Amino acid sequence: MYEIIKDSKGTLNHGISACAGCGMELLARCVFDVLGEDIIIVIPPGCAALLTGMGAECGIKAAGMMCNLENTASTCSGIRASLDSQGNDHTTVVGFAGDGGTLDIGLQSLSGMIERGDKVLYICYDNEAYMNTGIQSSSATPFLASTTTQPAGKPTVKKDLVGIAMAHDIPYAATASLHNIADLKKKIQKAKDTDGPSLIHVLIPCPTGWRSDPADTITLARAAVNTGVWVLYEYENGEVTVNYKPKELKPIEEYISLQGRFKKVTEEEKAQMQKIVKQSYERKIAKLEK
Repeated sequence: MYEIIKDSKGTLNHGISACAGCGMELLARCVFDVLGEDIIIVIPPGCAALLTGMGAECGIKAAGMMCNLENTASTCSGIRASLDSQGNDHTTVVGFAGDGGTLDIGLQSLSGMIERGDKVLYICYDNEAYMNTGIQSSSATPFLASTTTQPAGKPTVKKDLVGIAMAHDIPYAATASLHNIADLKKKIQKAKDTDGPSLIHVLIPCPTGWRSDPADTITLARAAVNTGVWVLYEYENGEVTVNYKPKELKPIEEYISLQGRFKKVTEEEKAQMQKIVKQSYERKIAKLEK
């Protein structure tokens, strides 16, 4: 992780106000490491607002702005149109928003951006709840995870963001994980080079909201992939590539046992979770490889 921070091209300050073990900060450093300074980044109110400034603070040393929670994608589209009118085809326009601002309140503007074919790189850092306003459930919150608005556990499964983007026939979309930085950076570069809209959906362990040890952030990201909770794949010009398949799925217990948000889950519910994860994983792999 030190190498990533050291080599982030000076676009993001070394000291920012993110929580200890914050996966969003690590993702941001990877994004800036790949994209450099010739960018305009749009960030809505959310955890990443720490990067664009709180009071006199500002962590980003590149052009950026904070928009409303619901219009990250449409703001990006407006900036892209302005740059195009000036003949600027080299500056990358980046939307950087959480799951609440993407899968929920921001989904309409994201859909419009993709449908219009605007050349914008949109990154969703998915920490699976509205973390910066009190850990309220979002449509990305997983089955039976406890939040402040659903303390008994969420009764439904999370929304499939990349599946929605694929239904729009987006030129490029991918999922990524913090435990595989090389894969993540490769996908950021592909998204940057795409002639049209691109989307990267990254699972982001959140020690505060997941009630996990800050030292376990990468361990959790890896466990999500190895248990089948998070599938790594990409959709490129109509073709799907599954980037990694575990030889054998690890038990769901290896993932949820490290998170306090699942501490109320009973043994019967764990068995139910295991069944749902296994079925969902097998269906997704079969669908993607069809």
